[in-house]
Amino acid sequence: MQSIHKKDAMIFKALCDEKRLCILEMLRNGEHCACSLIDSLQIKQSALSYHMKILCESGIVSARQDGKWTYYKINSSGSSYAIQRLRMITTAHSNKVASKCE
Repeated sequence: MQSIHKKDAMIFKALCDEKRLCILEMLRNGEHCACSLIDSLQIKQSALSYHMKILCESGIVSARQDGKWTYYKINSSGSSYAIQRLRMITTAHSNKVASKCE
Protein backbone atom coordinates (compact mmCIF):
# COMPACT_ATOMS: atom_id res chain seq x y z
CA MET A 1 0.00 0.00 0.00
CA GLN A 2 1.24 3.50 -0.82
CA SER A 3 2.06 5.78 2.05
CA ILE A 4 -0.28 8.74 2.34
CA HIS A 5 2.66 11.09 1.72
CA LYS A 6 3.60 9.30 -1.50
CA LYS A 7 0.01 9.60 -2.74
CA ASP A 8 -0.05 13.29 -1.75
CA ALA A 9 3.19 13.85 -3.67
CA MET A 10 1.61 12.36 -6.80
CA ILE A 11 -1.36 14.70 -6.46
CA PHE A 12 0.74 17.80 -5.96
CA LYS A 13 3.16 16.81 -8.73
CA ALA A 14 0.16 16.77 -11.05
CA LEU A 15 -0.66 20.34 -10.03
CA CYS A 16 2.83 21.84 -10.23
CA ASP A 17 3.16 22.22 -13.99
CA GLU A 18 1.78 25.04 -16.14
CA LYS A 19 0.69 22.73 -18.99
CA ARG A 20 -1.09 20.36 -16.62
CA LEU A 21 -2.92 23.29 -15.03
CA CYS A 22 -4.00 24.40 -18.53
CA ILE A 23 -5.23 20.88 -19.24
CA LEU A 24 -7.24 20.85 -16.01
CA GLU A 25 -8.70 24.24 -16.89
CA MET A 26 -9.83 22.85 -20.25
CA LEU A 27 -11.28 19.72 -18.64
CA ARG A 28 -13.40 21.85 -16.28
CA ASN A 29 -15.73 22.33 -19.26
CA GLY A 30 -16.16 18.59 -19.74
CA GLU A 31 -14.55 15.66 -21.46
CA HIS A 32 -11.98 16.31 -24.20
CA CYS A 33 -10.39 14.11 -26.81
CA ALA A 34 -6.58 13.94 -26.81
CA CYS A 35 -6.61 15.42 -30.31
CA SER A 36 -8.40 18.58 -29.14
CA LEU A 37 -6.00 18.98 -26.21
CA ILE A 38 -3.03 18.64 -28.56
CA ASP A 39 -4.47 21.28 -30.90
CA SER A 40 -5.40 23.71 -28.13
CA LEU A 41 -2.11 23.41 -26.27
CA GLN A 42 -0.01 23.22 -29.44
CA ILE A 43 2.10 20.38 -28.08
CA LYS A 44 3.20 17.04 -29.49
CA GLN A 45 1.31 13.85 -28.76
CA SER A 46 4.24 12.51 -26.74
CA ALA A 47 4.19 15.60 -24.51
CA LEU A 48 0.45 15.26 -23.95
CA SER A 49 0.87 11.57 -23.10
CA TYR A 50 3.50 12.46 -20.51
CA HIS A 51 1.26 15.06 -18.84
CA MET A 52 -1.85 12.88 -18.98
CA LYS A 53 0.00 9.95 -17.41
CA ILE A 54 0.86 12.13 -14.41
CA LEU A 55 -2.68 13.54 -14.16
CA CYS A 56 -4.26 10.09 -14.42
CA GLU A 57 -1.85 8.52 -11.91
CA SER A 58 -2.75 11.27 -9.45
CA GLY A 59 -6.41 10.27 -9.69
CA ILE A 60 -7.51 13.80 -10.62
CA VAL A 61 -8.17 12.86 -14.26
CA SER A 62 -9.65 9.71 -15.76
CA ALA A 63 -9.32 8.39 -19.31
CA ARG A 64 -11.40 6.23 -21.61
CA GLN A 65 -10.70 4.75 -25.02
CA ASP A 66 -13.16 5.08 -27.87
CA GLY A 67 -11.70 3.47 -30.95
CA LYS A 68 -8.30 4.99 -31.62
CA TRP A 69 -8.99 8.11 -29.52
CA THR A 70 -8.53 8.68 -25.81
CA TYR A 71 -10.92 10.96 -23.97
CA TYR A 72 -10.08 12.64 -20.67
CA LYS A 73 -12.20 14.18 -17.95
CA ILE A 74 -11.81 15.35 -14.38
CA ASN A 75 -12.41 12.50 -11.98
CA SER A 76 -14.77 13.93 -9.36
CA SER A 77 -13.76 11.51 -6.60
CA GLY A 78 -10.05 12.07 -7.31
CA SER A 79 -10.37 15.85 -7.31
CA SER A 80 -12.47 15.74 -4.12
CA TYR A 81 -9.78 13.63 -2.47
CA ALA A 82 -7.07 16.11 -3.57
CA ILE A 83 -9.06 19.00 -2.10
CA GLN A 84 -9.61 17.08 1.13
CA ARG A 85 -5.89 16.29 1.47
CA LEU A 86 -4.86 19.90 0.81
CA ARG A 87 -7.27 21.09 3.50
CA MET A 88 -6.01 18.48 5.93
CA ILE A 89 -2.35 19.29 5.30
CA THR A 90 -2.82 23.06 5.58
CA THR A 91 -5.24 23.21 8.51
CA ALA A 92 -3.84 23.51 12.01
CA HIS A 93 -4.95 20.85 14.49
CA SER A 94 -4.11 21.97 18.02
CA ASN A 95 -5.17 18.67 19.59
CA LYS A 96 -3.18 16.36 17.31
CA VAL A 97 0.48 15.46 17.42
CA ALA A 98 2.28 15.87 14.09
CA SER A 99 2.66 12.55 12.32
CA LYS A 100 6.11 11.20 11.61
CA CYS A 101 7.11 11.60 7.97
CA GLU A 102 8.67 8.58 6.29
